[in-house]
Amino acid sequence: MEYTVQKLGLLAGVSTRTLRYYDEIGILKPARINSSGYRIYGQQEVDRLQQILFYRELGVSLEEIKELITSPTFDAERALREHRAKLLEKREQMDLLIANVDLTLAQREGTLNMSDKQKFEGFKQKLINDNEKKYGDEIRAKYGAEQIDKANNKIKGMTEKQYAELEQLGADIHAALAEAFATGDPAGELAQKAADLHRQWLCFYWDSYTKEAHAGVAQMYVDDERFTAYYDKDQTGVAAFLRDAVLIYTGRS
Repeated sequence: MEYTVQKLGLLAGVSTRTLRYYDEIGILKPARINSSGYRIYGQQEVDRLQQILFYRELGVSLEEIKELITSPTFDAERALREHRAKLLEKREQMDLLIANVDLTLAQREGTLNMSDKQKFEGFKQKLINDNEKKYGDEIRAKYGAEQIDKANNKIKGMTEKQYAELEQLGADIHAALAEAFATGDPAGELAQKAADLHRQWLCFYWDSYTKEAHAGVAQMYVDDERFTAYYDKDQTGVAAFLRDAVLIYTGRS
């Protein structure tokens, strides 16, 4: 079956403007242009649009989607299986948050007591899912699935106090880094304080700490542009500065 822009937009629940934009950026070209100048889409384009919308639902940028689906090695069936797995993770997270809201409401109505641990189950799962989505493939390849699964289980087992401490440590690291970066000295007292705070933060995730692993993570912050962007969002060079401070802290400089 074939569709015009308008009919495909109605079928998929997207605007004709969106479909025209997808054509312009080369992510979804029509199968042909008919004699009247209308874009015509066939089954292959319908399937590709479904893939695009799956990726968009998972928060993938259009630039990344284009790179994925136009690759000669793109495997549509494998992509669908990956979509399914990620959607199941997302559903699990949403189910936890909904259950969390239901329990909180029941507690406020006086029909149920809710433990402090239960109050944070959904948020801890979100933290795990966000980390897996952003960095899962890389950290599993570097440290092994077993080690990452242990780290995730450690997060799930956190108490309310530990979870709050983890959140505070994250904020403290950024504040200490900003102050230390201004000195320009990764070996200075402020930079070494930031490196120690970073060690403490890692220990919330890791089963055991080693200087070698700490140095490896710091190097990854520079090697992987996504980590670099996270630390360099306020000032360019912070990721490399943290790496240098950690290498000195761990005796690897």
